[in-house]
Amino acid sequence: MKMFMLKALFLAALMFVSVLFGMQQANEGIHRMKGFHDGDFKSALTIDETNEGEVQASVLGNDVSSHDLQKKREKLEEMKAYNFFSSLGKSISNGISELTEKSVAIITDLIKGK
Repeated sequence: MKMFMLKALFLAALMFVSVLFGMQQANEGIHRMKGFHDGDFKSALTIDETNEGEVQASVLGNDVSSHDLQKKREKLEEMKAYNFFSSLGKSISNGISELTEKSVAIITDLIKGK
Protein backbone atom coordinates (compact mmCIF):
# COMPACT_ATOMS: atom_id res chain seq x y z
CA MET A 1 0.00 0.00 0.00
CA LYS A 2 2.86 2.36 0.87
CA MET A 3 4.51 1.68 -2.46
CA PHE A 4 1.27 2.40 -4.31
CA MET A 5 0.81 5.70 -2.49
CA LEU A 6 4.43 6.65 -3.18
CA LYS A 7 4.02 5.86 -6.88
CA ALA A 8 0.73 7.77 -7.06
CA LEU A 9 2.24 10.80 -5.32
CA PHE A 10 5.26 10.72 -7.62
CA LEU A 11 3.00 10.45 -10.67
CA ALA A 12 0.86 13.40 -9.53
CA ALA A 13 3.98 15.53 -8.94
CA LEU A 14 5.34 14.55 -12.35
CA MET A 15 2.06 15.54 -14.02
CA PHE A 16 2.05 18.89 -12.20
CA VAL A 17 5.58 19.67 -13.33
CA SER A 18 4.68 18.54 -16.86
CA VAL A 19 1.72 20.93 -16.95
CA LEU A 20 3.90 23.84 -15.80
CA PHE A 21 6.51 22.94 -18.42
CA GLY A 22 3.82 22.77 -21.12
CA MET A 23 2.44 26.15 -20.10
CA GLN A 24 5.93 27.64 -20.29
CA GLN A 25 6.47 26.13 -23.75
CA ALA A 26 3.11 27.50 -24.93
CA ASN A 27 4.06 30.94 -23.61
CA GLU A 28 7.34 30.87 -25.50
CA GLY A 29 5.51 29.70 -28.62
CA ILE A 30 3.15 32.68 -28.37
CA HIS A 31 6.14 35.03 -28.12
CA ARG A 32 7.75 33.48 -31.20
CA MET A 33 4.49 33.63 -33.13
CA LYS A 34 3.90 37.30 -32.28
CA GLY A 35 7.42 38.26 -33.21
CA PHE A 36 7.88 40.73 -30.35
CA HIS A 37 7.99 40.69 -26.57
CA ASP A 38 4.81 41.74 -24.76
CA GLY A 39 5.18 42.68 -21.10
CA ASP A 40 1.65 41.50 -20.32
CA PHE A 41 2.57 37.85 -20.87
CA LYS A 42 3.98 36.26 -17.74
CA SER A 43 5.86 33.02 -17.44
CA ALA A 44 4.18 30.07 -15.77
CA LEU A 45 7.05 29.69 -13.32
CA THR A 46 9.66 32.32 -12.51
CA ILE A 47 12.46 32.11 -9.98
CA ASP A 48 14.43 35.27 -9.17
CA GLU A 49 17.31 35.89 -6.78
CA THR A 50 17.48 39.22 -4.97
CA ASN A 51 20.64 41.16 -4.12
CA GLU A 52 20.59 39.80 -0.57
CA GLY A 53 20.68 36.23 -1.89
CA GLU A 54 17.01 35.52 -1.19
CA VAL A 55 15.16 33.38 -3.71
CA GLN A 56 11.69 34.47 -4.80
CA ALA A 57 9.38 32.18 -6.77
CA SER A 58 6.23 33.00 -8.68
CA VAL A 59 3.74 30.43 -9.98
CA LEU A 60 1.19 31.70 -12.52
CA GLY A 61 1.86 35.29 -11.43
CA ASN A 62 1.29 34.63 -7.71
CA ASP A 63 4.30 35.13 -5.45
CA VAL A 64 5.19 32.16 -3.27
CA SER A 65 7.42 32.40 -0.23
CA SER A 66 8.15 30.26 2.80
CA HIS A 67 6.89 33.04 5.06
CA ASP A 68 3.44 32.85 3.44
CA LEU A 69 3.34 29.10 4.01
CA GLN A 70 4.34 29.52 7.65
CA LYS A 71 1.62 32.14 8.21
CA LYS A 72 -1.00 29.87 6.63
CA ARG A 73 0.11 26.91 8.76
CA GLU A 74 -0.04 29.00 11.94
CA LYS A 75 -3.47 30.32 11.00
CA LEU A 76 -4.78 26.80 10.43
CA GLU A 77 -3.35 25.62 13.74
CA GLU A 78 -5.00 28.55 15.53
CA MET A 79 -8.35 27.88 13.91
CA LYS A 80 -8.40 24.17 14.77
CA ALA A 81 -11.36 23.97 12.44
CA TYR A 82 -13.71 21.03 12.73
CA ASN A 83 -13.91 19.13 9.46
CA PHE A 84 -17.18 17.19 9.26
CA PHE A 85 -16.09 14.98 6.38
CA SER A 86 -12.79 14.14 8.05
CA SER A 87 -14.48 13.04 11.26
CA LEU A 88 -17.13 11.12 9.28
CA GLY A 89 -14.39 9.33 7.33
CA LYS A 90 -12.54 8.44 10.52
CA SER A 91 -15.67 7.01 12.15
CA ILE A 92 -16.55 4.98 9.03
CA SER A 93 -12.98 3.71 8.86
CA ASN A 94 -13.02 2.68 12.52
CA GLY A 95 -16.37 0.93 12.07
CA ILE A 96 -15.22 -1.00 9.01
CA SER A 97 -11.98 -1.99 10.78
CA GLU A 98 -13.88 -3.33 13.80
CA LEU A 99 -16.37 -5.18 11.57
CA THR A 100 -13.52 -6.78 9.62
CA GLU A 101 -11.67 -7.83 12.78
CA LYS A 102 -14.81 -9.39 14.27
CA SER A 103 -15.70 -11.22 11.05
CA VAL A 104 -12.16 -12.61 10.74
CA ALA A 105 -12.29 -13.72 14.38
CA ILE A 106 -15.64 -15.48 13.82
CA ILE A 107 -14.37 -17.22 10.68
CA THR A 108 -11.21 -18.40 12.42
CA ASP A 109 -13.27 -19.69 15.37
CA LEU A 110 -15.49 -21.64 12.95
CA ILE A 111 -12.45 -23.12 11.20
CA LYS A 112 -10.82 -24.11 14.52
CA GLY A 113 -14.06 -25.65 15.72
CA LYS A 114 -14.15 -28.18 12.88
